[in-house]
Amino acid sequence: MKILVVDDEPGLRHTLSVILGGEGHDVSTAVDGAAALAQLATDPAELVLCDLRMPAMDGLTFLERYRATGGSALVIMMSAYLDDDAAIDAMGRGAYDHIPKPFRADQVLLVVRKAMERERLRQQVERLEGELEAYRGDEASGIVGRSEPLLQLLAVARKVARHPTTVLVTGESGTGKELVARLVHRSSPRADAPFVAVNCGAIPEALLESELFGHAKGAFTGATAERRGLFEEAHGGTLFLDEIGELPPALQVKLLRALQEGEVRRVGDNASRAVDVRVIAATSRDLEAEVAAGRFRSDLYYRINVVRLHLPPLRERRADVAELATHFVAACNRRFNTSVRAIAPAAMRLLMEYPWPGNVRELENAIERAVVLAEGPELGVDQLPAALRTPAAAPLPPADADLSVKRQTERLERDLIRRALERTSGNRTRAAQLLELSHRALLYKIKEFGLGV
Repeated sequence: MKILVVDDEPGLRHTLSVILGGEGHDVSTAVDGAAALAQLATDPAELVLCDLRMPAMDGLTFLERYRATGGSALVIMMSAYLDDDAAIDAMGRGAYDHIPKPFRADQVLLVVRKAMERERLRQQVERLEGELEAYRGDEASGIVGRSEPLLQLLAVARKVARHPTTVLVTGESGTGKELVARLVHRSSPRADAPFVAVNCGAIPEALLESELFGHAKGAFTGATAERRGLFEEAHGGTLFLDEIGELPPALQVKLLRALQEGEVRRVGDNASRAVDVRVIAATSRDLEAEVAAGRFRSDLYYRINVVRLHLPPLRERRADVAELATHFVAACNRRFNTSVRAIAPAAMRLLMEYPWPGNVRELENAIERAVVLAEGPELGVDQLPAALRTPAAAPLPPADADLSVKRQTERLERDLIRRALERTSGNRTRAAQLLELSHRALLYKIKEFGLGV
């Protein structure tokens, strides 16, 4: 913690610097209130220890002027007079505490530790209140739009939220599946309980079982203590399993048992533990095709696919593009302290016409880039990514060509994967990043399309 000591006695300033510095605090000093105000203006502190009676500017005057400038650090007053009315007055005006002189080192450290804990709790409350405000309402949580497909989806989401049934959220990458899962959780009777999210494709297979179900002490090398898994962390609340299609077959069996029995068994443990968890799963894969190919268990598929919420891609809800773009501009203004007030008509036209293969996530990134590059109050065409300014129109197949969406999509996927592997000289990890796929999903596709390199 950064602490400023304000006192006209050099010996006391030195003593407090030694005591507090020994505890790892960053301590600076000032000889009186005027010097402290000047120093805090350029080098803010988190805590101020200030003497009440000083010749140039006393502690009470310092406190009043410091608060008048918007200073928010905790202020602890020091006084040699136990019945000093000024000390009581200072606490009434916003001082955190009062330390009588002379004092022992442990007294000072105790008061400082209490102040640190109070500040930590205050920051935590502010953070939680901010998160609550951020998730209050659909628009604040990032679900923005008034298109008919989206409104129908949200209506079903709120209706199913009241019941503990398992939900499967489907849609392309970047459409906002986790936002829908959070909306279901917040609209449910479990809203005050934990919402725990995990991306099944982002955790190595060897660690995924322990991550989901926990492990006992000594279950494997490095398991020096028992650990709760995410199912137990989400007890009473909601567990969001993102990209469930990436789950390895062995874990599919254990997940199915957990869903059916309402209990989990930690790795290396002999006993099962009951859990009360509402599971929401999500995937950008075609699970029916995965089941047909034998890569996803049919019994697990039917267990999670009780109610399906399908998020339409952004190209199918173009009516929402303008509202989303305006929403992201406002969010960027708050985040970057910028003052962009509008999007130029020509730029908005490009936003509306672009197909957005990366969906809402791509639109958000494009707006953030434009706001950062903007030099005035309006976003123009020049600030948009090159892909929007010079869109390459994909040629339509000949009139007598195969019009199967599924087969044409497979050909496009095969071509994109081949090009990504060529660009990365066969580096599959980098290729997966370019394609915005998990490494495991890319390996599946390489094997499926016979693209081994």
